[in-house]
Amino acid sequence: VGWGLLVVWPGTLGGLGDSFVWAANHATGELVQLRRLGVREGPAWIDLLLDLGSSLVVVATLSTFFRGVRSRRRRSDEEELKLRVLLAGHGEDDSLGYFATRRDKSVIFAPNGRAAVTYRVLAGTSIASADPIGDPQAWPQAIEAWLGEAHTYGWAPGVLGASERGARAYARAGLKALELGDEAVLDVREFSLSGPERRSVRQAVSRIERAGYTARVRRHSELTSSEMDGLLERAQQWRGAETERGFSMALSRLGDPSDGRCVMAEAYDASGELRGLLSFVPWGRRGLSLDLMRRDRDAENGLNEYLVAQVVAQAGRFGAQRISLNFAMFRAVFAAGERIGAGPVLRSWRAVLGVASRFFQLESLYRSNAKYGPEWEPRFLCYTSARRLARIGLVAGALEGFLPSSWRSARRAIAGGGVSEEFLARVREIDEIRTEPRPVRRPEQVRVRIAKLDRLRAAGIDPYPAGFARDTTLAQVAAEFAGLAPDSRTGREVRVAGRVVALRDLGGVCFARLRDVSGELQLMLGEDELWRCGVDLGDHVGVRGEVVTSRRGELSVLVAGWTVTAKCLHPLPDKRKGLADPETRVRRRYLDPDLPQLLRLRATVLRALRERLHDKDFLEVETPMLQAVHGGANARPFVTHINAYDMRMYLRIAPELYLKRLCVAGMERVFELNRNFRNEGVDATHNPEFTMLEAYQAYADYDCMRVLTRELVQQAAIAAYGAPVLRRPDGEHDISGDWPVVTVHDAVAKALGEPVTPSTTSAELRSFCAAAGVPFADDAGRGELVLAAFDQLVEPATVGPTFYTDYPRDVSPLTREHRWDPRLAERWDLVAFGAEIGTAYTELTDPLEQRRRLETQSLRAASGDVEAMELDEDFLQALEHGMPPTGGLGLGIDRVLMLLTGAPIRHTVPFPFT
Repeated sequence: VGWGLLVVWPGTLGGLGDSFVWAANHATGELVQLRRLGVREGPAWIDLLLDLGSSLVVVATLSTFFRGVRSRRRRSDEEELKLRVLLAGHGEDDSLGYFATRRDKSVIFAPNGRAAVTYRVLAGTSIASADPIGDPQAWPQAIEAWLGEAHTYGWAPGVLGASERGARAYARAGLKALELGDEAVLDVREFSLSGPERRSVRQAVSRIERAGYTARVRRHSELTSSEMDGLLERAQQWRGAETERGFSMALSRLGDPSDGRCVMAEAYDASGELRGLLSFVPWGRRGLSLDLMRRDRDAENGLNEYLVAQVVAQAGRFGAQRISLNFAMFRAVFAAGERIGAGPVLRSWRAVLGVASRFFQLESLYRSNAKYGPEWEPRFLCYTSARRLARIGLVAGALEGFLPSSWRSARRAIAGGGVSEEFLARVREIDEIRTEPRPVRRPEQVRVRIAKLDRLRAAGIDPYPAGFARDTTLAQVAAEFAGLAPDSRTGREVRVAGRVVALRDLGGVCFARLRDVSGELQLMLGEDELWRCGVDLGDHVGVRGEVVTSRRGELSVLVAGWTVTAKCLHPLPDKRKGLADPETRVRRRYLDPDLPQLLRLRATVLRALRERLHDKDFLEVETPMLQAVHGGANARPFVTHINAYDMRMYLRIAPELYLKRLCVAGMERVFELNRNFRNEGVDATHNPEFTMLEAYQAYADYDCMRVLTRELVQQAAIAAYGAPVLRRPDGEHDISGDWPVVTVHDAVAKALGEPVTPSTTSAELRSFCAAAGVPFADDAGRGELVLAAFDQLVEPATVGPTFYTDYPRDVSPLTREHRWDPRLAERWDLVAFGAEIGTAYTELTDPLEQRRRLETQSLRAASGDVEAMELDEDFLQALEHGMPPTGGLGLGIDRVLMLLTGAPIRHTVPFPFT
């Protein structure tokens, strides 16, 4: 070009040769001083033009040689099918997994093929989409392969939309993670339109329903081709001239036959016109992820809320338990920035994002999701170094559609279908794949028993049959044929069943010990190879045979036929040592040999208590276990929530207030055996859930209930042991006759060695307690100090059953004040062997006094006392209708069993909290 210009404007150059040499020299940076060779100068403006042109050529050359290879390779159908197989096996945890099938993404697999990374390359940057697909254990190999490819071609690697688990995997590969925002996930089982938090959604749904709108929710496979074409046309029409957005959370296609498991929600107005739609992709087998959201701009406001509510309502049809909604970028900033007390930096950052929201819908996406009350799952942007963060962010924005990918880029739009029948057939096969749980790694002994299980099945024996027709128990056989001479035959054939607890193989004959709930009996078998190779200790078997005696006189069943009724896959504990670890015995009660005896004793005690109360004309009732107000005792409750009413509820700590309502209703003698729940400590005498007997008798007082309680406990002992005795590890204790009755103040005075009466001041009590080492709160009153001394000194030292009476009134909020001393309450506690067994009151029936005391309790609760009772207005209103003079008692069933046996509470409860 320069030479051609010099031909026209040669300047001082002479001839074409000088012009060519001068142009070449100036185009290459004047490497040679031509003046020394006698070559003159050309025009200055041509010199400048040659310098600029040569510079541009150098830049273009360097860019061509050193730029990364821009990947335009689209993955093959075979690669997509491999991805779908990975999703079928490992897609339950990744809400964005199905978006990996987007066809403008490239894919690279781990060397073992068990995981893959999908990505796009733009401007020398490789952006991976969300988490790797496939087996998490193979993620590191897939990430390494992707990073290796990026290194080979000089791409800057980055990840958009990784979950916390995925971000950790990328971080272990050397990338850094930055929280980008949160994904909104609805738990279908927890979602409800009721309650003040869902008011805006509820109003939007109601508004749409009043306008006559209807919805259809169905799989894509249920739509006809014409219906899908119409939906695709409307979706593109409603999008208008705007570019289609989305990369990590968008499929970018609609109506593809391979997406038959996707779900479409359509909204039609009163005239039957389509006004909006939502499309969801599968999230494993138990979830849906929002892909496409379109609505007619002229439709009623609230259409999207209506469609989401309809999808949630019909989610069960599709087996969906979770629904992933939109991604809210910088959600944490918007949520924290609007709180009172947010710092200046946070407020400034929120203000900046607020301005950006005018262009990119950041805040509106957050608010549109937040009104559903979702669980927020963080999503991350991963990058290699801080200097590349801006570049990765810009490329990610371009891929998501917020920024143009190049000056030549066309408007993106959703595409329709276009795959082969062979491909669709393979997809349908993959969709039928069901995730199989990973095989459990079992010990050698278990594997051997499973092999025997297969051997039994091969022999035609069902190791877990529906039943076995036995005609007698082992104890009945032993009783009927007791005293038979050795080597006798009875001619009587029996059918018995039980667990094999001992095996002996003497070559020609096999002996087994069979145990059922009634006892044990010996089995005798001849040559039976299947028995030898198929039956183990612990197996349940049913046998048919003649009752005989062995040569040594052991009563036996000579087996003529047998079958396995339940194959035991684990070896039983040693017959002699049993379960030596007490913790294991508690956690695995089904292996505890003492459990049947415990259950019989517990059932006997409960039956005795019921019968005694029924004999005294008490009526057994049931009261609510879920309560809106916790009361009846000073204890910390378990808190739960009822979705139907959007209410906070409590598991009952005592049935007292409901039983008293029945007393108001005219039920003069009522009792309930109930389960109570208290969120307190666990020790030798306390379990979070326990069984309680509460009884109320009209026109009785705490003295009457004291007599009734003694009779109940004595009756339970007689039912259990045949006499009013306790059988504890230290021996047998007689509990017949009357039991000691001691006032609390006398007992505390004796324990402290100081005079303690209802008149003793708080200062004196503090001094006494401090001297005795009794801990107490700084703000403890007189009654609380007496109670602290009693709990610390008196109760642990009590052995025989003793009634401690007349507690301070201020620690007994539901108890009537003493009829002769208003500083006391008519209350007693039954204590034995260091534990409280029961308590009883002369009930407070004055509704005004009861209100005053509960108001005091509620103030303590409002001040942070988690054990204080709440004000139960309904109970107080019931009491204002009049409750007759009543005595009430509470008896811990678990404590009664502890008293009878001397065992800790965990051994008296069939399944204690562990």
